[in-house]
Amino acid sequence: MELSLSSATSRAHTYTSSPAKFQTWDCYFPSPSRARRIAKPLFAQPGALSAKHNPVKVVCCLKREATVVEGRSMHEVYDALAARLVPTAAAIGNPNLKYIVGLAGSPGSGKSTTASEVVRRVNKLWPQKASALDSQVTPPEVAAVLPMDGFHLYRSQLDAMENPEEAHARRGAPWTFNPERLLESLKTLRREGSVYAPSFDHGVGDPVEDDIFVTLQHKVVIVEGNYLLLDDGIWKEVSSMFDEKWFLEVDIDKAMERVRNRHILTAGKPPDVAKWRVEYNDRPNAVTVNKSRRNADLIIKSIDY
Repeated sequence: MELSLSSATSRAHTYTSSPAKFQTWDCYFPSPSRARRIAKPLFAQPGALSAKHNPVKVVCCLKREATVVEGRSMHEVYDALAARLVPTAAAIGNPNLKYIVGLAGSPGSGKSTTASEVVRRVNKLWPQKASALDSQVTPPEVAAVLPMDGFHLYRSQLDAMENPEEAHARRGAPWTFNPERLLESLKTLRREGSVYAPSFDHGVGDPVEDDIFVTLQHKVVIVEGNYLLLDDGIWKEVSSMFDEKWFLEVDIDKAMERVRNRHILTAGKPPDVAKWRVEYNDRPNAVTVNKSRRNADLIIKSIDY
């Protein structure tokens, strides 16, 4: 894989890595329980998942600034992100320990797709890694997705608010979620190594309790949601639970077009209603989310998927 690396203090560099010779960097785990430095691959050629020549541009900035990742296609980026996480999974021996990635982005940025595609690739790559560690053991899946959608407030909770009509119209705004419960679930995952979490049934419009199970065998968990990197109130505590913070960046107009189409094609809303909902609710939410970009460790440039 050919990599383009540049920083604020050095010239751009291009590397071509073979599977046997990965470029490495020093990574700091910000979680207090796992604070240590290790050498890990920055990005590596993920075997059969990539073409022979698969350039992914990685812009490495000054310390405390985000790394920016972009490729010719999102599939290239998914491959690179998965290859980044596999060595992390291999380094975790204690089943109670989890490497938790927080993936944030505006509505329509492609968070759910990115999380599921990266996890699928990690689980596909893992048997190759695990067989090298112990050929007698059938490797389990080691990566899982935990969506923030399951932590929506119930419709009955919105009904009980001072202005129920506004609450339903603005559903998806930060105050229509239950971040306290999300925080408690992440703490349980840290403490016990497994957790039952709710999913969200879009047909019913409410969470489904205990529908997602993150098990002891899962070493890498990608939590995806709009507001995971906010630094206001309880959201800041939620953000502090992540070992690594990713932000999926996309042009806001392109994201809103995707959301409008989703309202029409998936939710069956008339075009004028879909347009109104985007401008009244989704765009203001996207503006809020995009302000949290500054809190990310890694910026993923989203393109059409």
